[in-house]
Amino acid sequence: MPNDAKAQFLQIIGQRFGRLHKLPRTQSLYDLGEGMARIYIRYSRIHTRGETFYGLRQEDLRLLDGRNSVICFLWDNQEEPLSIPYMDYQEVFGSTQPASDGQYKVMLFFRGGQAELYIAKAGRFNVDAHIGWKRFAEHVGKLEEKVPSDLSHSQVQSILAGIGQIKGYDLWIPPHDREGLDSSKVTLSNIRDVLPSTYATVEEVLREVDVVWIQRGASQIQALYEVEHSTPIYSALLRFNDVHLDYPTLRPQYVVVADQSRRALFTKQVSRPTFRYSGLDKECTFLEYGDAYRWYLKAALATRG
Repeated sequence: MPNDAKAQFLQIIGQRFGRLHKLPRTQSLYDLGEGMARIYIRYSRIHTRGETFYGLRQEDLRLLDGRNSVICFLWDNQEEPLSIPYMDYQEVFGSTQPASDGQYKVMLFFRGGQAELYIAKAGRFNVDAHIGWKRFAEHVGKLEEKVPSDLSHSQVQSILAGIGQIKGYDLWIPPHDREGLDSSKVTLSNIRDVLPSTYATVEEVLREVDVVWIQRGASQIQALYEVEHSTPIYSALLRFNDVHLDYPTLRPQYVVVADQSRRALFTKQVSRPTFRYSGLDKECTFLEYGDAYRWYLKAALATRG
């Protein structure tokens, strides 16, 4: 099956984007066109609980340095590829060490309709916006998508609240932030006036979380989002950790949302001993502004289609 999935993927790339050249002494690295991009292909079967497992060889990653490089993750019966720009994660890999066999251990989870990439010793990263041939084309330089580069804290809050609203959740936004929300993305009537009493021991913590998704008509918290525009990522992790320790069986999505330039800082902070000991490092995800924006567009388009 891995050969079938890979062969089909390579065939489509050749048809859509041009000729591929396999690098010598490797079965996974290819150059696309005349220096357009370098592609690193990894395959995994889907395991019992829906996750996939990959090994990224350190020596292969070194061959991606200094180039327009894309890591492509394949699995069985995949409709569209998942491809991530290596440059966006180069510092993350550089901040940790591979396993004793020289490979970085990586997993993909599909939770709440979203794809999350887990890099051992580094953390979780939301990569759902990187699924699709259109995104692959952007990564290899064949297509350019305009994403606002100057999103404000309030705009990102509005985007996240808007996604939750589209998905049918009730919302919590700190009262002092509500005036700055974009009314074209989120309706104030979907924002609760009070938090569920179920979480009384951490109510003061939850009140300060930038966006909370709550099951409509119930008290179950589905996701917590902290937008770290310029404020310390560590503070967001401490708030998440308080909730995680008091309600360990709750297991909502804990998401730090920030500019992609803060991804490596997230990795450093979430890997601190206190978060490794509590297990938050395996529960918390990083979401980059541009991917949040694309997620909103995708969700909004689905409601119209």
